[in-house]
Amino acid sequence: MLKRTLLILTLPAAFYLQAQDISEIKNTTDVYNNNSINGTAKYVGMAGSMGALGGDISSVNVNPAGLGVNIASDLSLSLSTYSNKNTSTLGSASASNKVNKTDLGNASAIIAFDLSNLNSKWKFVNIGVSYNSTFLNDQVGTPGNSNIKIQKDLIDENNNPLVGNLSYQGHVYSRDGRSDKTNFTIGANYDNRIYLGAGINMSSISYTQDDYSFFHLDANNVTDSYEKQYTPYLEDSRGFSANFGIIGKINNQFRLGAAIETPTWWNVDRVYRDYAIANDGYTDTAEFSESRNLRTPFKATVSAAFVPNKNFAFNVDYIQGLSKPKYTTTSAVNSDLNAFYNENYKNSSEVRLGAEYRYEGLRVRAGYAFANNPFNNIMLSSYNNDGSIHDVNYSNLMLSKRNTLGVGLGYDFKAFYIDASYQNVSSEYDNPFLYGSANNGTGYYSNNFDINSPAYAVSKVKNQMNNLVFTLGWKF
Repeated sequence: MLKRTLLILTLPAAFYLQAQDISEIKNTTDVYNNNSINGTAKYVGMAGSMGALGGDISSVNVNPAGLGVNIASDLSLSLSTYSNKNTSTLGSASASNKVNKTDLGNASAIIAFDLSNLNSKWKFVNIGVSYNSTFLNDQVGTPGNSNIKIQKDLIDENNNPLVGNLSYQGHVYSRDGRSDKTNFTIGANYDNRIYLGAGINMSSISYTQDDYSFFHLDANNVTDSYEKQYTPYLEDSRGFSANFGIIGKINNQFRLGAAIETPTWWNVDRVYRDYAIANDGYTDTAEFSESRNLRTPFKATVSAAFVPNKNFAFNVDYIQGLSKPKYTTTSAVNSDLNAFYNENYKNSSEVRLGAEYRYEGLRVRAGYAFANNPFNNIMLSSYNNDGSIHDVNYSNLMLSKRNTLGVGLGYDFKAFYIDASYQNVSSEYDNPFLYGSANNGTGYYSNNFDINSPAYAVSKVKNQMNNLVFTLGWKF
């Protein structure tokens, strides 16, 4: 049963969002259209820049033609240790939250079919299967500011009306879950000069999202927690996409690559909590569900590689989004979300650079990637540190540009190989919360009553993600 409503008002040069949309808009971009660099240690160490080099199963995420470069069958397992730290600053106060996870990050297999004995220009046809898992855990805790006060008409124990003052004491966004993706890819080598590839990708996502605030009521001197309308919610989703690519050797030193990836078509099932004020003045709670379809952006990648000798290789990739996210299930909620993306979403882009140096069995790798902010500037009514309200034009609302640095080492023992890599991903963004509309029932709720803020509190968040990956592989 679907009950949820959403309102996004368009005004000249600005969108004024209701707060229940914030996590939904962010997750549509950050979770369902996730371009994070995860996979084998080699891939992570080179910041995912392998579009014209190939030769590693995780390179199919950028260009499936990279599978055609392999000349041996391969089995590998990768262990990933993940850390995500957020420091949220509101006024002069800061709070930090950190989550850590360790799990199997990647499991892959390549079967190489050597066709050179057939006296054909087709040298290899390879089949690859890769499973990749990414943690979605993210928690942002923001300190309070007692200057932010919201008045509420209440009734005391003697049924006399009174005006209570609720001062803001803190806020938490919390997301827990994972994203799993399985690639099925075929790659081919034509005359050791042209490499072709095609793949299908089966994805699944499961996570819970919560949004709650703390307020102190002066009337009874009690601090209580208040849940945001429609939270917590659980989403379970299934997605499908395909990608196609080509790599060509210009000569022995230079290679060019190109690839396209279709949108991922998602079916999203959600169970959420709805709050309403009953006739007796207290809060009633009920659970509802909805199912809808989401289409993420179409993407294209162009790549170039320079391989001057057997010891060194350098690669650059440019990834460009060519469309916008779109919810294709007809509803007022989805129409409003699509209107927001049409107005405020920029086609995303990312540049990746990666290099590898080889000396006998030793491998040394490094990489860097830069992704742009996917949103235009957005204006919100937000609180000043003294509790007053003003309009601010934010350039990094919800998400921002992202910098990724990777380094790695490996050693090839001929049949077996081991790789290790370290990755750091950093970003800084403006984190909006607290707004709620009494008319639309989109505020924060306790067991006793609701709170509706006329403006946003917006904190500055510094995000640091660190990832250690260890890969053990066998070539045969």
